[in-house]
Amino acid sequence: MFSRPAYLSQLIQFKDSDFIKVITGVRRAGKSVLLQLYKDYLIESGVPDDHIIYMNFESFDYQMINTEEKLHAKLAALLPKDQKKFYLLLDEIQAVQGWQRVINGVRVSYNSDIVITGSNANMLSGELATLLSGRYIEIPIYPLSFQEFLTVKQIDKDTRHVDSAYQEYEMFGGFPSVVIADQSIKDTILSGIFDTIILNDVALRAGIKDAEILKSIVRFLADNVGQLVNTSKIAHTLRSEGIDTSNHTVNRYLALLESGFLFYRVRQYDIRGREFLRTNGKYFIVDAGLRRHAVGKKDGNYSNRLENIVFMELLRRGYTVDIGKINHKEIDFVARRLDETLYIQVAYQLPDNSHETDNLLHIKDNYQKIVITGRYSEVTQVDGIPIVYIVDWLLSE
Repeated sequence: MFSRPAYLSQLIQFKDSDFIKVITGVRRAGKSVLLQLYKDYLIESGVPDDHIIYMNFESFDYQMINTEEKLHAKLAALLPKDQKKFYLLLDEIQAVQGWQRVINGVRVSYNSDIVITGSNANMLSGELATLLSGRYIEIPIYPLSFQEFLTVKQIDKDTRHVDSAYQEYEMFGGFPSVVIADQSIKDTILSGIFDTIILNDVALRAGIKDAEILKSIVRFLADNVGQLVNTSKIAHTLRSEGIDTSNHTVNRYLALLESGFLFYRVRQYDIRGREFLRTNGKYFIVDAGLRRHAVGKKDGNYSNRLENIVFMELLRRGYTVDIGKINHKEIDFVARRLDETLYIQVAYQLPDNSHETDNLLHIKDNYQKIVITGRYSEVTQVDGIPIVYIVDWLLSE
């Protein structure tokens, strides 16, 4: 177990507040480890062990607590009878039907600090939002960043080994269990993570008995990361491959893949008109290693794979990300964070005609604009726009 200070600091920041802390993210990204790190922090800060209630609802001890009534009964036996402060840490809470009312009841009735984790985005919709009325803080967690990857691998970022480390990161991704594994079993671990997400977090929860269509959609999206796609195109492609499906089914499965944090859909934004366009969107996968596994380890598609890594890093850094469009030209990413806006073009290598910077030059505001490349270039700027090598950019913040 290794430290993830960026995430832990967010939990500590809201410690002892009235907000319920909700850690979300794809399975095996490190939510349980973060919860354990927070528990260790509490104990090191002087909180008595008997003032901490920790439950993992996928563990043998608690896997039978799967309804609102059972959770209420279990907590009623554990909650303190006095008004002493206690800390409630609940892992994979979405396994319990109706958990929202119980947790809100604890928040209202007890002197508590509550942290929960979940692997499904739908846990933050509907009843939870209504019950808590803005009384929760979401802390999204992702597979390891490249900086975290280097830390875990004990590689100094200023050495010649960084470029080869990036090649490994781009190939196998950043799931912690994959990063620390011997290379001979990395693909086996990725296969297990992939099947668990598809079969357990998506198919089983949605009552899908035949997951073949779902897997076909995953393969299509993984092979087309960074490409504009729509429901009709996906359905047509699947039917041409002999897979009988409909637009409705594809739409439903796309929503399930998003709710399981496996894919993220990004909308097009008209920069000049300042509005979102009702057109095709792009899908990006949560981890480069999972993409490679989903497409059968085939090579190629370098530019779009690079886009995927940039997109996920922008999410880690707290940006809201859209695809930009201006005068029929595409801006790969429009990233916003508080009062900051960042325009990014991504190119595997810088073309001779500087097409990537031409698109950015059509944007007349004064926000920062950069080009990120997959190959190192001696050129550091074109027309005043910085040209940044992907490794340097990943290590820049």
